[in-house]
Amino acid sequence: MTKYKVEHFKKDCISCGACAVINPDFWEMDAQGMADLKGSTKVGDHFELEIDEKDKDSNQEAADVCPVNIIHVKKKD
Repeated sequence: MTKYKVEHFKKDCISCGACAVINPDFWEMDAQGMADLKGSTKVGDHFELEIDEKDKDSNQEAADVCPVNIIHVKKKD
């Protein structure tokens, strides 16, 4: 099964909450009102989470509604 990763550049979040509305299984708003990718790990200047192919589309929807384009879904190397 193909694996994917979600990258989230949280420092650029504008707190709109669209990702959490679209995909609450993976996204929530933290105590500071910033989007949080549940279970992710900080990697350099962003957060990452490995996901299965079955979760790709719902996370891509979250990326597509983000007005500042800080969520990216990529095929894992």
